[in-house]
Amino acid sequence: MTAAAGAGAALAACGSSGPGTSSGTKAGSASYWFLTGQPGEGIRQAAAERFNKANPDTQIQFTAFENDAYKQKIKTAIGAGQAPTLIWGWGGGGLKSYVDAGQVEDLTPWFEQNAAIKDKLFPSSFGPATVNGKIYAMPCETVAPIILFYNKKVFNDVGVQPPKTWDDVMALVPKFNEKKIAPFSLAGKSRWTNMMWLEFMLDRIGGSQVFQNVFDGKKDAWSDPAVTEMLTKLLDLVKANGFNKGFSSVDAGANADQALLYTGKAAMMLHGAWTYGSMKNDGGDFVSKGNLGWIPFPTFAGGKGDPSDTVGNPGQYLSISSKATAEQKDIAKKYFTSGVLDEAETKAWINDGGSVPVVKGTEATLAASPDAEFLKFVYDTSVNAKVFAQSWDQALSPTAAEALLDNIAKLFQQQVTPAQWVANMNGVIGK
Repeated sequence: MTAAAGAGAALAACGSSGPGTSSGTKAGSASYWFLTGQPGEGIRQAAAERFNKANPDTQIQFTAFENDAYKQKIKTAIGAGQAPTLIWGWGGGGLKSYVDAGQVEDLTPWFEQNAAIKDKLFPSSFGPATVNGKIYAMPCETVAPIILFYNKKVFNDVGVQPPKTWDDVMALVPKFNEKKIAPFSLAGKSRWTNMMWLEFMLDRIGGSQVFQNVFDGKKDAWSDPAVTEMLTKLLDLVKANGFNKGFSSVDAGANADQALLYTGKAAMMLHGAWTYGSMKNDGGDFVSKGNLGWIPFPTFAGGKGDPSDTVGNPGQYLSISSKATAEQKDIAKKYFTSGVLDEAETKAWINDGGSVPVVKGTEATLAASPDAEFLKFVYDTSVNAKVFAQSWDQALSPTAAEALLDNIAKLFQQQVTPAQWVANMNGVIGK
């Protein structure tokens, strides 16, 4: 499971087999595949059904697949030129591979003609939808930034304040260790959980362009001095016992990292916004009593990154198959106009999904939620981000992403030096 695969209940709660549901509409309509798992599956299905009811002559034929089955089936279908009209995905590296193969439509002219639709969505959500300066996907569904959570009770008991800078972080580590409390909870066995640290650190130290150079395939992009500084400072934290003992054998799938935070065995945890719901569900009265806190990732002295930048999952994405008929493409674009993130779907993601949709102007609905304070933080973080960087393992190609996760795990286990890490990662740029 990757960070992107865990974005919100819609992505984390997937069924055991697929296809799960099918609309059974007539041939000749636009086809649409999406993921099973509630509440996301129900929200997606209801949106398509509303569109079909309002447009009896232009139908969306939908089928739902379990997460892993979908990934395999969509890859095979696209490769065979038999993709559904609407291709649901995570953007980034996967979308770029579709673009390079000529399998998806360039939507740039359509967005230019429909500026109001583009304007209603978070600007940051368009990053993973954009390849070589052109837009190839419609951002949809929800946003899930990575957040630094903390246990307020632990901080009060120790008599310290949440960190604002990296120097603050390193100063807090011995204070928590002295009290036999892990400074940070980390489920390192999952690898992508480790990755979240480097994503934020590199952005804060070097600015967003450093990873953009990697994504763009620039030769030796990982040799940027900011990368070595990031790796060195991360190792400083590891060597200072900044994480829970045995972190490299803890699996995020069992939410053991979250349990360390809400039971007070760890003071802080860097994780996705989606963990809020599970901590609320599993942590007893931890959330309801107001003991869960959240803050932006700390800044670095002399860092080039914009403090408003964030990382994580800027949204999910719908592309249109270049192999679809003209009629099917028109139906898909009509769905973009009146079906995707309509008022009912937007409210459902908030009220049923416990998430923040990638739509501006939802403040009133968010404010009415029992989780209003947290949802406002997620909304403000997402809509105000100058850059919302996509999780690296989704932004890169599958080959480069696997090498990245492997080398990150080795770094946290002190099995590679910063120089070796840089050399290893430069070797898979563009692959």
